Amino acid sequence: MVVTHAWSDSSARRLLQPQSIALIGGAWADAVAAGNRAIGYRGQLWRIHPTRASTAQCHYFRSVDELPGVPDQTFVAVPAQEVSGIAAALQRRGAGGFVCFASGFSELGTAQGQALTEALVASAPTMPFFGPNCYGAVNFFDRCALWPDQVVGDPLERGVALICQSGTIALTLMFNERSLPIGYILTVGNQTRLAIEDLIEILCTDERVSAFGLYVEGIKNPAHFARAAALAQSVGKPIALVKTGRTETAARTAQSHTGALAGADAIFDAFCRQAGIARCESLGALCETLKIFHAGGPLAGRRVLVMGASGGDMAMTADASRHLGLSFPPFGSEQSQRLQNILGERVTISNPFDVHTYTWFDLVAQRALFDTVMTAGFDAVAFMLDSPPEQRADIQAFKVVIDEFVASAAMDGVRSRAVLLSSLPETISARVRAQCLNAGVVPLQGQREALEAMDLAGAVGENWRTPFELRLLKPLTPVPAAPVDAAPVRGAAAGTDTYALSEHQAKTALAAQGLPIPRSQHVPSPQAAAAADALGYPVVMKASAARLEHKSDLGGVVLNIRNATEAAAAAHKLSSLAAHLLVEQMIVDGVAEILVGVLIDPQFGLTLVLGAGGTLTEILRDSTSVLPPFTHANVSEALLRLRVGRLLAGFRGKPAGDVPALIDAILAVTRYAESQLGRLAELDVNPIVVRPAGLGVAAVDALIRLRKEP
Repeated sequence: MVVTHAWSDSSARRLLQPQSIALIGGAWADAVAAGNRAIGYRGQLWRIHPTRASTAQCHYFRSVDELPGVPDQTFVAVPAQEVSGIAAALQRRGAGGFVCFASGFSELGTAQGQALTEALVASAPTMPFFGPNCYGAVNFFDRCALWPDQVVGDPLERGVALICQSGTIALTLMFNERSLPIGYILTVGNQTRLAIEDLIEILCTDERVSAFGLYVEGIKNPAHFARAAALAQSVGKPIALVKTGRTETAARTAQSHTGALAGADAIFDAFCRQAGIARCESLGALCETLKIFHAGGPLAGRRVLVMGASGGDMAMTADASRHLGLSFPPFGSEQSQRLQNILGERVTISNPFDVHTYTWFDLVAQRALFDTVMTAGFDAVAFMLDSPPEQRADIQAFKVVIDEFVASAAMDGVRSRAVLLSSLPETISARVRAQCLNAGVVPLQGQREALEAMDLAGAVGENWRTPFELRLLKPLTPVPAAPVDAAPVRGAAAGTDTYALSEHQAKTALAAQGLPIPRSQHVPSPQAAAAADALGYPVVMKASAARLEHKSDLGGVVLNIRNATEAAAAAHKLSSLAAHLLVEQMIVDGVAEILVGVLIDPQFGLTLVLGAGGTLTEILRDSTSVLPPFTHANVSEALLRLRVGRLLAGFRGKPAGDVPALIDAILAVTRYAESQLGRLAELDVNPIVVRPAGLGVAAVDALIRLRKEP
């Protein structure tokens, strides 16, 4: 993969791994100097201030031009109006790059802030920099910190890279008491030059980095981010992130169910799922997921065993996992018998697995128990144990059991990942966490966060089994984003830049791509009754006009017409709404109704939306989003995520649906959407009626909105 940047690779390495540092500013630069002393920086450090007097302890240069050498890394904490001049001086000297701590740039959303941003970019055209409006960067590998605050962490040889859009969040993660090995903490602020995706690509070449942890508020370039994720996967460095915005109002104007269901956050979920990125719900879950990634990469899958000496713990495990994708498969017969022999008849062999305490002080039996479960074929084996505080209680009985578990995990031939899991975050001591990580056992803290972490790490592992599949499709002309607080609107209120096809026109266009539609006739209203006779009853009759996007709301649809008399009455009623009517065969043997929609997201482009269709769409709000490439495999997997998907397999004695025909129909819709990428505003097929297996499907309603030619 070839990536072209304004800066050179050598500049990026100098910025992140500096041999020399310049600090420009007053009190904030003092804090950075203190941080470098605390972390043990061993390179050259120069101070720049226009008026401060030099002392025996610290010499102050008046400007960048006075420096005796060229800084690899510079911290700039001056008023925003002075930044571009300093950046230009650094560019002239050939500096490696800088941190722009100053704020007052594009984040303000003002003309002045934008002008300052443009001046900054112009003044340093080929130099990498963080910010503006960012906290800084810490490199624990090389013991350097451009960080105007306390620096907490130990030097290490291998660890995760944390990249954050919030300085406070970065500090919070630095202060964690979860033994997360942190190699880099980098903040990006406005992402004016260095964005999150740039840093992922740069650090993919750093063999010391085991995984990436991100705090994200917005993606600067989704296509570039996808390329960075693919590169990270190719070098075995998984990504976990927290992104804000789950509860934002969808940032688009919606004319259809598709627009209402596929909010920006749902599309970002689809992006993460297809890119093999773990999206965490909290910073705690982020830390726990990163520990799994650091200790051996993603889990192979989500088939896990959770065991412990408490029935209560196991019951809570089952409850806490009910909304996750973890599975708890039973032991095989051979392992079950072996465990029964070890534990005795009073213990029920199950998963989650309450092992009781009968063997707690029998180390031989304990070791046999651990050896058996570690070789039983689970993706992860989690031993749940909460230990007392080491300085206030006798921990010997806990220590020896943990030692035996760690020893079993290290046996030859063990393929399951070993996890020591605590109910509470504080009930695994720092000593035990270090012991586990040194032995390749993952110490997970907090039951709910630990289970979420295993679920996410297993989902990433499942994704990684197949080649990276994500290809964003966006029109050449950008699609404008609606205001964040935009409310759904319909019909004429949607604006004048788009227009709708009639249902008949929409179905005809989609049928040309292979979408099955009911037998129909599109006729003047006086001919509708005769058309119904010709098609054969029962039929559906609809008012047909491009302006009638939501015919049902206007009484423009008559269902289940069973004879000529009813057909004549329906035609008379509907003639007041439209001069032409669409008369269709009525599908009466459907087993499920599925919504299939496509929209153009301003950030991620062409997006497929699948959901519960028909009358259930607004009631259930059961939907999922898929990004290109649209394939049989990812459409099939998406259908399995829908609650209504249970109907497709046959529910409570009803026949199974024709799933292959449904997938073919969905792909036909995506083919049309791709062919109209430059014009498509929104597409809504609701519903596709799925008939019993072997009988096919039929799209019984369709809405297409296209953009007007400029």
